[in-house]
Amino acid sequence: MKGISKEFPGVKALDNVTLKVRPGTVHALMGENGAGKSTLMKCLFGIYKPDGGEIYLSGSQVEMNSSKDALDLGVAMIHQELNPVPHRNVMENIWLGRFPVKGRGPFQFVDHKKMFKDTDQLFKDLEMDIDPYTIAGTMSVSKLQSLEIAKAVSFHSKVIIMDEPTSSLTGNEVEALFKIIDGLKQRGVAIIYISHKMEEILRISDEVTIMRDGKLIGTWPAAELTTDLIITKMVGRDLSQRFPERTNVPGEVILKAEGLSSPFPKMFQDVSFDIRKGEILGIGGLVGAQRTEVIEALFGLRSLASGTISMHGKQVRIKSPIDAKKHKIALLTEERRVTGIFPVLSVQENTVIANLDRYVNPFFLLDEKKYRKEVNRSIEQLRVKTPSMRTLIKNLSGGNQQKVLLARWLLTEPDILLLDEPTRGIDVGAKFEIYSIMADLAKQGKSIVMISSEMPELLGMSDRIMVMCEGRLTGVVEGSQATEEEIMRLATKHKS
Repeated sequence: MKGISKEFPGVKALDNVTLKVRPGTVHALMGENGAGKSTLMKCLFGIYKPDGGEIYLSGSQVEMNSSKDALDLGVAMIHQELNPVPHRNVMENIWLGRFPVKGRGPFQFVDHKKMFKDTDQLFKDLEMDIDPYTIAGTMSVSKLQSLEIAKAVSFHSKVIIMDEPTSSLTGNEVEALFKIIDGLKQRGVAIIYISHKMEEILRISDEVTIMRDGKLIGTWPAAELTTDLIITKMVGRDLSQRFPERTNVPGEVILKAEGLSSPFPKMFQDVSFDIRKGEILGIGGLVGAQRTEVIEALFGLRSLASGTISMHGKQVRIKSPIDAKKHKIALLTEERRVTGIFPVLSVQENTVIANLDRYVNPFFLLDEKKYRKEVNRSIEQLRVKTPSMRTLIKNLSGGNQQKVLLARWLLTEPDILLLDEPTRGIDVGAKFEIYSIMADLAKQGKSIVMISSEMPELLGMSDRIMVMCEGRLTGVVEGSQATEEEIMRLATKHKS
């Protein structure tokens, strides 16, 4: 890709970017959210038409006017949000739009026998253990990831773009993915790998290209880079301190949960903990530990079979998110794009939507002047990068979307902020800004509960860490005394 430029209203997304990728290599593409990585890949995959620049494939200049052009030329893209057709089986998902057929004219029909044979052979070549007749909607995220890779390979791809492929995978599933990637390299396939996980990048990449603010910073052999070097090049400043200094002083207990149990026996049972004023309580555990389910119950999104919740020493009933809001509890959900943002609404509307009753005037109409003032203040305080408050939130980077969601809940003036994987899928620079906001809120006396699957984040940000395993609380450790080994021991305590 040579001299690629792309502009959107009010934003120069790409400015004369050049990217060279060699066959049989993993080429990492890195940068903060908003650096232009996704835009560059969408230009390569034919989703966007570049305003300037040229694309060459195997030495010949090509034009990608659509995704079909890209696929026909051997370029495939596996998006971060997997979107299979859930009610159809695996082989139908792989060959969608290009089913093998028998017969001629009006007597044509799908050749299911050939489709099964081709799918089975594809999985054997990739050493994947997937039944072609499995319904896609019943599969785990890791299996869906494998399905998307198989689909990309079925186009005889020379280049496969992987956007945050491990964001929802467990350790074992990540290892399985890396094995598949290694097999693709042996076949001469070039992998363009987008990720914010430094350890992964340094482990599997042959070369690393770093972008910042829509511009190319440079390309280096992965062997010459370290985590600190990558961070410095990405953000343009030294971030040796990955976490901000915290001066919060945890105070009295403001919420106490005792014996919380789900009505479903295979979910969380007999979980007890407390939350103190002005503290950051981390919740650790592996996938399936039921951490999200517990805080959703605290927010009234899930019912309880037994257990009590007390606030300021008095028992309260939280049956719905409306009850939770009345008790000054807010929840930032794990799946930002699924259960967080309203993608077709603006930054302004996404910011005020949880607090609309506050802006109703005596004539029962929304006072736009009042809420625009508060939205402006929120954008400035949280340093949200957006062309304007009327910009659709789906056009913002992940880190800026997350800040808008934080602004939404801060406008409800909560005492307790429940954050589920608050930095998932965002870059180190945006992470530091989110951490700084959290530290500031804790200093102001707000209580923060943070679920995190990233061990450095748990250790670097938590005053206390509560660890769960398979729906049960296995221990609470002081943040200052916690170690990775201790947290992992507690997180695997009930694993069979």
